[in-house]
Amino acid sequence: MQFIDLKAQYAELKSAINEGIAAVLERQAFIQGPEVRELEEALAAFSGARRVVTCANGTDALQLALMALEIGPGDAVFVPSFTYTATAEVILLLGATPVFVDADPQTFNIDFASAEAAIGRTLEEGKLRPAAIMTVDLFGQPVDYDRARELADRYGLAFISDAAQGFGADYKGRRVGSGLADVTTTSFFPAKPLGCYGDGGAIFTDDDRLADVIRSICLHGKGEAKYDVVRVGVNSRLDTLQAAILLPKLANFAKELDARHAVANAYIARLKQYVETPVAAADPSRFAWAQFTIKVDDRDAVQGRLKEAGVPSNVYYPLPMHLQPAYRKYGGGEGSLPAAEALSKSVLSLPMHPYLTESEIDQVCNAVITAVTA
Repeated sequence: MQFIDLKAQYAELKSAINEGIAAVLERQAFIQGPEVRELEEALAAFSGARRVVTCANGTDALQLALMALEIGPGDAVFVPSFTYTATAEVILLLGATPVFVDADPQTFNIDFASAEAAIGRTLEEGKLRPAAIMTVDLFGQPVDYDRARELADRYGLAFISDAAQGFGADYKGRRVGSGLADVTTTSFFPAKPLGCYGDGGAIFTDDDRLADVIRSICLHGKGEAKYDVVRVGVNSRLDTLQAAILLPKLANFAKELDARHAVANAYIARLKQYVETPVAAADPSRFAWAQFTIKVDDRDAVQGRLKEAGVPSNVYYPLPMHLQPAYRKYGGGEGSLPAAEALSKSVLSLPMHPYLTESEIDQVCNAVITAVTA
């Protein structure tokens, strides 16, 4: 059994993917070929965003957003501690300071009470300018965008949504990326809900000026002419081959999201009596189900029993950012963000992809029930 079955997806889309790759090889436009712009237009149509700019990877997407918003030294960016390192590292790379906040133990996403308290402390200390809040749609569950928007507006913060795991999710009938945040970013890493066969990313915004600046930064700060450098930039372009691979995947994405939702519902129905399962969002909001993450006691023992039963599992994430060696000096130490610390000890992600069969779902559920009741 595969934790994420990319081979099954390729078998489903093989002809269209191979045709797209062959067209790029024939045309030889490997950088900024027509498929890149076609993908950006398709992503905008799917998400409802006014503008989409693709880039080299999801981490770059976050950095490009911060750069376009001119966030740097002296600025504080409020970010959940229970996330992947990419969310935090780009803040430090630009000289700004991450201010880690706690997680909601039910949704895994940012705890807004903790975020507001952190903003208040930062204002009181007066050493840093509160500049932005960066939320994360962890495991594919959309954050409470209304709450985030209200908090950002009240304190004059830019609102950046890290939707590396959340692209494809709906929030109150609107797709993630459709202007719910000032800037939304995503990743096309192969394991993501919409993944390519390498690295890739994209930025979504309804702000034309911001989109133009982001596109310029992606291309070494390019202006109107090829060698007209109007700002300091980076080299972050999505390869044409990856765009060609993503186009048929995006055309099939809505169908795959429905399948992910069906898998999640089957898991919840079978497992909710035995473990703490995610709270499924009611229509019109819906998860992207990048991961299906449960909470268990004695996780190491449970994970070991699952492995013996032939069921793969993963831990996202075994240590929150404020306790990571690279970030400890920016956090409050052990006990400072109790929910994030507790989650890191109890979360366990089960196989989740659109091509899981009913027999495989049964195998996973039976193995989990046996593992937690042993």
